[in-house]
Amino acid sequence: MPPKLNEILDATRARVAEASAARPLEAVREHAAAAPPPRNFFSAVSTGSGPGGVNVIAEVKRRSPSAGEIRPDLDPVSIAAQYEQAGAVALSCLTEPQWFGGSLDDLAAIRAAVRVPVLRKDFMVDAWQLFEARAAGADAILLIAEALPEGQIVDMLIQTHELGMTALVEVHDVENLLMIRRHVGFPHPGYMLLGINNRNLATMQTDVSHGLRMAELVEEHLNILVAESGIRTRDDVDRFRRHGVSRFLIGESLLAADDPGAALRSLLGTPWA
Repeated sequence: MPPKLNEILDATRARVAEASAARPLEAVREHAAAAPPPRNFFSAVSTGSGPGGVNVIAEVKRRSPSAGEIRPDLDPVSIAAQYEQAGAVALSCLTEPQWFGGSLDDLAAIRAAVRVPVLRKDFMVDAWQLFEARAAGADAILLIAEALPEGQIVDMLIQTHELGMTALVEVHDVENLLMIRRHVGFPHPGYMLLGINNRNLATMQTDVSHGLRMAELVEEHLNILVAESGIRTRDDVDRFRRHGVSRFLIGESLLAADDPGAALRSLLGTPWA
């Protein structure tokens, strides 16, 4: 059975408590201030020019709780370069170590090798992680509505903006979507994207139709809406596009392919150059 969200969050809190004790906030804050300026993740995803008008955030990860081992021999830099060449407008790097096999070293190596902006995808439970992300070179971070109270999300949105990063705020259920909808554009309209996760984080099952139903509740925000999880075929992409959604975060279906770059080109409907 895959771990439940609360199990992952408890393990993350314990790991963050240990790491922050060894590396106090002030030290991480100094490293974040010395990092190269963030790239504009928001602009790349919301107004970027992906092939055929489809803007893909392509994901790098070794494994996941739902799929198990996906690409245990992953070369993060090689995969990231394939994605960039295939037309991804941005990249997502899993940095959670226990269930996804990721690290901030992966993120830093990818960021140094590509020109597109990079998202740190992890379970953010403490503001300390935002500074840690920026110090490693992250241009954006993920906030999961199902994992955080509303007040903490608001505080993290403010801190993310102050660090110059973009926040991709992800929701799965209607209640959290309606809650997050109140904060779209806060504290600045150019620093927040809204993600709808087709994966139920309690069961780890995906349903693409779920995202289509949820998108109807935020039709006024389709320009910042990102469909996540379960996007495997060009037909999936086209279903969302018919509903006005043209931004996607895609990982497992690409990484499971022999050639992830070719898989992304096929998904985008673009020929080899």
